Amino acid sequence: MKKIEKNKIGILGGTFDPAHKGHIKISKEAKKKFQLNKIFWVITKKNPFKKKSFFSLKERINHAKKININNKFIKIYYFEDKIKSNKTIDLMKFLKNRYKKSEFFFIMGADNLINFHKWEKWNKIAEISKILVFNRLNYKSKSLKSISFKKLNKKRLQFINIKKVNISSSQLRKI
Repeated sequence: MKKIEKNKIGILGGTFDPAHKGHIKISKEAKKKFQLNKIFWVITKKNPFKKKSFFSLKERINHAKKININNKFIKIYYFEDKIKSNKTIDLMKFLKNRYKKSEFFFIMGADNLINFHKWEKWNKIAEISKILVFNRLNYKSKSLKSISFKKLNKKRLQFINIKKVNISSSQLRKI
């Protein structure tokens, strides 16, 4: 009897203010390296660690869809109204319940790993999904010394070095 493979879903969350080719690059790399079936870009209305977004939620969602017109494996979602929360742990519990037979891979940049231990129930997020951390320019050393990197075992967290894309949402907002 043929073994049924688990559906593998990558989750890349954030404000995407705006989404850019760096987000696409790490999505493609995660898909290839971990044989992911699809990647959900889950856009948040407001990042709890930032004051406010430059672009409106609608503009950010539309832009993310537009730049992924040829990347059919990337799906753009906004779940906060449905789950009544902008917390990652609530999102991951919702997705785990909705996609029961799926395996999750939470994708983040090395800059986010530095303060990951400050996220609500961050260790539970790592129980629900494998954490894939992509290196970002000038963040590797700090992220490898972070509390979360030291506390999460290699089975739950993987640090990925890739050829850098010298772009960020904050740089694009300045243009």
